Amino acid sequence: MRRPRLLHAGLTALLLLGTWTAAGTLPASADASADTATSADTATSADPAPASDGLLSAMQRDLGLTRTQAEARLQAERAAGAITPKARRAAGSAYGGSWFDAATGRLNVAVTADATADVRRAVRTTGAAVRTVRHSERQLDTTKARLDRLTAPSGVSGWHVDPEASTVVVDVVRDRLADNDVRHFLTQARATRGPVTVETVQAAPETLAAGTVGGDPYYTGNVRCSIGFSVYGGFVTAGHCGQPYAAVYGWDGSYVGTFQGSSFPDNDYAWVSVGSGWWTVPVVLGWGTVSDQLVRGSAVAPVGSSICRSGSTTHWHCGTVLARNETVNYSQGAVHQLTKTNVCAEPGDSGGSFISGDQAQGVTSGGWGDCSGGGETWFQPVNEILNRYGLTLHTA
Repeated sequence: MRRPRLLHAGLTALLLLGTWTAAGTLPASADASADTATSADTATSADPAPASDGLLSAMQRDLGLTRTQAEARLQAERAAGAITPKARRAAGSAYGGSWFDAATGRLNVAVTADATADVRRAVRTTGAAVRTVRHSERQLDTTKARLDRLTAPSGVSGWHVDPEASTVVVDVVRDRLADNDVRHFLTQARATRGPVTVETVQAAPETLAAGTVGGDPYYTGNVRCSIGFSVYGGFVTAGHCGQPYAAVYGWDGSYVGTFQGSSFPDNDYAWVSVGSGWWTVPVVLGWGTVSDQLVRGSAVAPVGSSICRSGSTTHWHCGTVLARNETVNYSQGAVHQLTKTNVCAEPGDSGGSFISGDQAQGVTSGGWGDCSGGGETWFQPVNEILNRYGLTLHTA
């Protein structure tokens, strides 16, 4: 909400008075299908606006694309997101998951070996490519749910379903692989008799709140976080940023509103009601790196899609969706149903918006690394918080 970051004079006047939703935060529920169960998942503009020069420049910088490649990728991802629910219905019980293939520009849909020729034909009719895998999505989700009931040591950073490999991947911090507690957890994980694969990671994720720093979007107590996507009546943000009824103050120190609901750990979502002259706008802050981005819906981007993040510390960065429905084992406790990305983030970015094109995806929960050396960041899918609190996303 700082004045130099707003690119248009008319919008500046509005945002200095109104609730600026530059960084989204949203819920994670225990229902693995929550982010595909409502009309919000397929809410997309009938005539999507062209990508801004700033967004395309950020994708060129962070993804190593040319402008033409960035434009083509956004168009292909939009098409893949639109056909995902149709392809899932066509696959039926044989459905094993889906992901966007950046090399081919198509949605890949996994089906089990027992899928009939008619089922495969129906999936291809949607425009998706068909890939054969060993396990259905239901089998993979069942295995992951069994792992969710275990207590993980700090050396286990999390676990998620990998539809392309048709397995549940357990991530272990590289230098903790030999720890007795880690080895015991892996023994329990394998005892579930489901498809489990162990991979090593560089570091464990941490939440990305920060101590009070002047000039950033909002504060509660001694914590500074990033404002989330606007909803009618307020905005959504990360649950670890504040407890229910905690007061929220804006970049200028003025009172904004209060936390009406908050959950962390298990979930990492919250929402704040606003008043005192603040109001909501359907915009994600570009911080002068890109144009401020309008939010037009919340259609879910498939794994493999490009995605960008806005936050109060590191501003605007882009990357790729790596996995969905991941359980992340923070030091404060496990958080379920996060989406994993290779977008960088740093303390103070918590609650920040993840957006794909003009479609809201979720809010920053935590990560490891930084924006100098790289890292990974997780977000809570936005549609979950809307469902949890009965909120409506403010769209353009």
